[in-house]
Order: sequence, then C-alpha cells, then structure tokens
Amino acid sequence: MKRARLQVDRKVLDSVRNFYAAGLNFRAHIEWANREHGGNYKVPVQADIGYRSPNALIVSGEDIVIPMDAAGPVEFEGELVAVIGKRAKNLSEERALDCVAGYTLGNDVSERSWQKSDRTLWRAKNCDTFKPMGPFIVEGIDPMAQQIEVRVNGRTVSSYNTGRMIFGVAQYISRMSRYLTLHPGDVIWFGCDGATMPALQPGDLVEVVNEAIGVLSNRVVRGT
Repeated sequence: MKRARLQVDRKVLDSVRNFYAAGLNFRAHIEWANREHGGNYKVPVQADIGYRSPNALIVSGEDIVIPMDAAGPVEFEGELVAVIGKRAKNLSEERALDCVAGYTLGNDVSERSWQKSDRTLWRAKNCDTFKPMGPFIVEGIDPMAQQIEVRVNGRTVSSYNTGRMIFGVAQYISRMSRYLTLHPGDVIWFGCDGATMPALQPGDLVEVVNEAIGVLSNRVVRGT
C-alpha cells in the first residue's frame, strides 16, 4: 500500500514547536543501562515525558558533531517519532492517534558521562546535532508494530519492535493531552530498546532503519 511521505528537511525542523521525549519506555534498555552504566533506573509506573531542545535537530545526511571536551561514551538511540498534525487537548486513548500527522525516525545521541553529571541533561542530550530526525514523515503506519534497526558502519547493532514499549504511543499522547496542548509541528520521541553500543567514534556512519520510513543516515565527526 502506497503511503503519503513528507521529506524531513530544514523547513520541517524549523517548524518544530515542542520537542518531547519518553526516556525509559523499554524494559530491556532499562536493564541494560543499569548493568552497563551502573544506573539505578526503575521501570516507570506511569507514562512520564521529558523535554529536548529543537536546536539539536538535524536532517539525514548532516554530521553528528561530538564536542572536543566530551569524554564519552557517546551512544546512539534509534527511536520512533510521532509528528503532531493538529491541535489537541484532552484526548482519550481511543482517539489519541487522530492528532498524529505521521511518524518518522530519530537518533537520540547521548553523551553518557555528561548524562551522569548534568542534572538537567542539557549537554548530554541537547548538544547541537545530537538529534538527527528523518528521512520521511509517513502516515498510516501502526506505531506499535514497527521494527527499528540501527546499523553502525553497515553492521546491525540493534533491532527491536515498538510493540515492546512499556507505555504505548496512544497512552503517552492521551496522558500528555490532559495537562498540555499539543500543537502542529510538535514531535514526540518514544525511546529505544536494548543495548546502545558500540560507542560512536569519529568517522562512523550510523543509520536508523525502518521499512516504511526509510534510512536516517548520519556521519559522526569530532568538533574543532
């Protein structure tokens, strides 16, 4: 079935009004982070949302720039992204997806040493170029049945299904809409599953892949 697709370009990124992110939404990722990075994360009891800065957004094909003083590790997080298409407030779960214009892919690049030290994650998650998004916004796909794959230099390093979310897309949107108004251009990122290694190195090509949406592809470089 042919689906409408809109390319994610700089104009689309500039239209992002609010940037929301579900941090802990997959059990295997929580378990891995606690084991690998010495975290003490708990499985959430409700669908809570965080915020990211639109300044970090880049399109497919642009470089991810690791700051010179970043000690690392810097890791990928391939995620499903919902793009809001119309104003919405107080939505039921049954009607929550009605406000979604379509879905795309995101790479929630994360500097883990800063993630431990920065209380608000302002550097760890929001450095310029740390949020590649694209390549297309696709309508009409089931957000709870998407296979997300991450490849580094052509090798598959992560593969999971969005059906394993702790809280589904409709649950998040419904709960959010009780307390805040969703606006056209808002984006909601829904987290990743499993391990997010190997750490990214300058020269690496990292790709987030979905059959319906395409390939979000970005090269990693070191800042000057």
